[in-house]
Amino acid sequence: MDRLEIRRPDDWHVHFREGAVLRAVVPFTARQFARAIVMPNLVPPVTDGARARAYRDEIGAALPPDSGFEPLMTCYLTDGLDPAVMEDDVFTAAKLYPAHATTNSAHGVTDIAALSPVLERMQRIGKPLLIHGEVTHPEEDVADREAVFVETVLTGLRRDFPELRIVLEHVTTADGVAFVEEADGPTAATITPHHLVIDRNDLLVGGIRPHLYCLPVAKRRRHRDALRRAAVSGSPRFFLGTDTAPHAVSDKESACGCAGIFCAPTALEVYAEVFDEEGALDRLEAFASLNGPAFYGLPPNEARIVLERSPNEGPGPLDVGDETILPFRAGERLEWRLGGS
Repeated sequence: MDRLEIRRPDDWHVHFREGAVLRAVVPFTARQFARAIVMPNLVPPVTDGARARAYRDEIGAALPPDSGFEPLMTCYLTDGLDPAVMEDDVFTAAKLYPAHATTNSAHGVTDIAALSPVLERMQRIGKPLLIHGEVTHPEEDVADREAVFVETVLTGLRRDFPELRIVLEHVTTADGVAFVEEADGPTAATITPHHLVIDRNDLLVGGIRPHLYCLPVAKRRRHRDALRRAAVSGSPRFFLGTDTAPHAVSDKESACGCAGIFCAPTALEVYAEVFDEEGALDRLEAFASLNGPAFYGLPPNEARIVLERSPNEGPGPLDVGDETILPFRAGERLEWRLGGS
């Protein structure tokens, strides 16, 4: 198969940042996706409807003409958040960051048990809970933090809120995959393009590669392979979420480099490459375009896109003012290309 036509996909996990960076990166997502779940970890975070609407307007102003793209806004959960905030229809979902788990998560939740009133409200009105699934205990190895979260936190959330729609975002472990596959109640996971193709050897062998550093970190090859099996399995519980996260090269290549991979420019091409390698191109549409809308209770997109087998080179660095952002797979060979309809 050298040409694949599918419904226009959605991206169920993006970071756009703000200001000049936002204006530079939004078009890369809008060129290929019809909708995207927009992460709220700004400074200060998006914790109320007014902030969400202002941010949505900023995204809208950065869109190319006639893109047809729709940003779906999320609320950043904090200790003591008023459950009534969840009733605001500007929010498609709410995001749970354990405090200090990742970029701009200092305002995150320190006591998940204290969130019960908010989670009960979300369960009642059907609003999804999106989770960065890692514990932050300093004694836990960074490679084990997702598995420990699944065992000690997520299992209890699933039991205590049986009807709450839960998404384990950017799943990175066989443990996380198994939980999503076996859990009772409405449970799903997003999978990034980079976690489907890199493991911790790519990050560390032969020298540290800071542009492959993200959180959760890439794990052993067996975990990567578990993600690939889940993505191509056809299970409606797994769907596309790039977790595209732009950072300046100066912030990545530093003594304390930032976590995040700017994968939006090559996301669909990499997903197509993986599904092709796994002999599952016929299942890409479900993963990219159908499973996510079904979980969120939204209709699939009517518009269609075309992916063509056509070797090309990933786009190079993106200049934003005095800074540069390096896309995932920049300058590397790609086997697929987003074509015309």
